[in-house]
Order: sequence, then structure tokens, then C-alpha cells
Amino acid sequence: MAPATPKPEILAAFEAAKGFMPVREGLALYEAAAGAGSLGLPLLEVGTYCGRSTILLADAAREAGVAAITVDHHRGSEEQQPGWEYHDPSVVDPEVGLMDTLPTFRRTLHKAGLEDRVIAIVGRSPQVAAAWGGKLGFVFIDGGHTDEHAAGDYEGWAPHVAEGGTLAIHDVFPDPADGGQAPYRIYLRALASGAFEEVSVTDSLRILRRTAPGI
Repeated sequence: MAPATPKPEILAAFEAAKGFMPVREGLALYEAAAGAGSLGLPLLEVGTYCGRSTILLADAAREAGVAAITVDHHRGSEEQQPGWEYHDPSVVDPEVGLMDTLPTFRRTLHKAGLEDRVIAIVGRSPQVAAAWGGKLGFVFIDGGHTDEHAAGDYEGWAPHVAEGGTLAIHDVFPDPADGGQAPYRIYLRALASGAFEEVSVTDSLRILRRTAPGI
């Protein structure tokens, strides 16, 4: 069976959106999300930023007839703050002097024709996870890259992945020379838990499937 791929207009919207995910990883993410949609449960991402990957998640969810949910406080992660490598002054709110990616995210969805397909939750990931009551078919962790934030995302959301569901983790770099180690450490935790097995590796994207309870 051929892998699920986004329609050309969806892929074009993804490529045009502000963000950091390369196309190759985006296609792998879409395929994983589309496959997870068969469980009939919501697909959720942690770390919205300006909505680049949300476009793919939303389209996969639309095709599967399930909800697409994205969680972010929209104040930017640590590496996006002023003076850091990934800072973008165009997404700073001049009135309060803080990053605010929410308006850009909304424009991204509007341009892609996906506004009505996404439930956007504005809040801190651990707080939202603590209030979340149901199971999820797909969780994509792409939030803050400190150990505190990555561990909080993993501990908050991995338990909500249904058996047979998918856990995707972005920016996994086994070699410290390639990038920060926090996402790699939660990836190792997932494998060590015995609840997840690796399905695929595409550059820094890891796709895992829940095969057992226990986390």
C-alpha cells in the first residue's frame, strides 16, 4: 500500500508556513498521523508555533473524520526568545513586548482553509494534559527543548496515547553535536518504558507505537 500523502495544496500551504519542520519529516509525520486516524480518536500536537505542522495534522484528521488538537502557550520556547538562535522579531507583540505566535498561527490556518478543522488550546502543556480526560490516537511532541519542558510534555501526554496509537517526537538527535538532547532523552524513556516500540525514523523525527499499557 502506498504511503498516505497530503494533497498538493496542503503540502504547498505547509511549505509556505512559518516554521522549522523540513518537508521530508513533514511527509513522515503526515503518514503517521493518517495511519493513527484509523483508531477514530483525536490527533494532538504539543508545540503549535505558527502552525506549519498543524496544517498536516489537520488535513490527516479531516481525512480520518477525527479532531485535530494543538496545544501551545504561544509565547515561544526558550530558543525563540530575544537573543537566541531562532528568535523572530516579527512575532513579538509590540504592546506587551513578548512573543505571541497566535495571530500568525490563525492566519496560517485561514490561508490553508483549515480554520474549522483545528481545536487550538492556548495554555501550558502540563496544565492542559492534567485536565485532559480522554484517550488520543496520536500525540506529536514538538514543544520546549529543555529537559523540564520535554519531560513535562512526555509525562503529561504519553499516558493518554491509546493502545495501538502513535507517539511522535521531533528533534531527536542522538549526537549532541547535532542538537539538544532533551527530546532524545524522552524518546529513550518511551522505549525503556516497554509501552512503545519504534516504527520509523526520518531524520530527527521518531515515530513510536503504543503496544502495551503501563505508562
